[in-house]
Amino acid sequence: MVANVQSAPNLFNPFTEEHEMFRRSVRAFVEKEINPYCDSWEEAGQAPLHALFRKMGELGFLGLHYPEDVGGANADIWYTVILHEELGKANAAGVPMAIGVQDGMATPALAKYGSTYLKETYLKPALRGEMVCSIAVTEPDAGSDVARIRTRAVRDGEYYVINGSKMYITNGTQADWICLLARTSDGEDYKGMSLIVVPTNTPGFIVSKKLKKLGNLSSDTALLTFENMRVPVTHLIGEEGRGFYYQMEQFQIERLVGALGGVAGAERAVRDTIRYTRERKAFGKPLLANQWIQFRLSELLTEIEAQKQLNYYCASLIESGADSTEITRIASMCKLKVGRLMRQVADTCLQFYGGMGYMEETPISRYFRDSRLSSIGGGADEIMLQIISRIEGMDKY
Repeated sequence: MVANVQSAPNLFNPFTEEHEMFRRSVRAFVEKEINPYCDSWEEAGQAPLHALFRKMGELGFLGLHYPEDVGGANADIWYTVILHEELGKANAAGVPMAIGVQDGMATPALAKYGSTYLKETYLKPALRGEMVCSIAVTEPDAGSDVARIRTRAVRDGEYYVINGSKMYITNGTQADWICLLARTSDGEDYKGMSLIVVPTNTPGFIVSKKLKKLGNLSSDTALLTFENMRVPVTHLIGEEGRGFYYQMEQFQIERLVGALGGVAGAERAVRDTIRYTRERKAFGKPLLANQWIQFRLSELLTEIEAQKQLNYYCASLIESGADSTEITRIASMCKLKVGRLMRQVADTCLQFYGGMGYMEETPISRYFRDSRLSSIGGGADEIMLQIISRIEGMDKY
């Protein structure tokens, strides 16, 4: 008997009708609760995350891939794929980025390795949208080179005394707690780091500066400082000294989430450009009548479709519990490829808009500014290439 291919997931279309119903729900949420406010949030320099996340929590949009006993939905990976694809179509990339931090960057290690106390006190409220959280890894002198972090957490009885600073922290001005990577033992390599949940109302926690950025203006980004901040040892995630390895696991989800949203935003930008060039007349005919424009946009749509399928392959590896090295290899490729693709899309589409594309009121100008971060944040292109080359054995001459 032939299987019902319309309802069963397959390699090329992993989505069932239930998945598509969920997609329609997320799309409606984006159109009602995000897009009408993006301009004002960009002007304000941040979105109201507590209010927005609470709405998402009530709808069950946060923590879809986490087990039910920690506040998640225990849904398959394709629901998470859909969530971030639809969020990626928002009118400002800063909002999906803030959501991505909450849903797929600050919480994975806590969900997998955290104690019952930490899950009850911090993870579940975050997945209900009652708390805003953030991930704090990068420092002024340690970005992609995570081994160089200097923030120290020194044991003093039942507390860690934390001193140091963190840079470029998304959600940093609004977070109720942060997932902090700090050095808990001497050394300057990957060993001796730990992940610690830090409530932001702890004395000694300071938002030193809200940073001004080129793009993603609706996402608040902060420089954080820790001065003799005392955090209970019970806030340690998992084992002491294993923080770097937990963080590397978190990065793979983060990179997939970024790739999912990135390809959705790129597709929207190209299709908006197709509509614009169809309507815009030059020399007595639509711009889209120019064969070069048709071909270039067709090339970009082809690259977008290829990226989308690579994303789906990465998601299928995660869903099947594949070897972590292979997941890392493919997630790094997704991250590398989407950043470069977004830059191509942004530059090409703005050029086809002409002078209008340089105006702030045109969506492509915002996309041009927002998209540039993808090749930097979450691991620069050069780091992705380094990871891929090492996994492929190229470091062994």
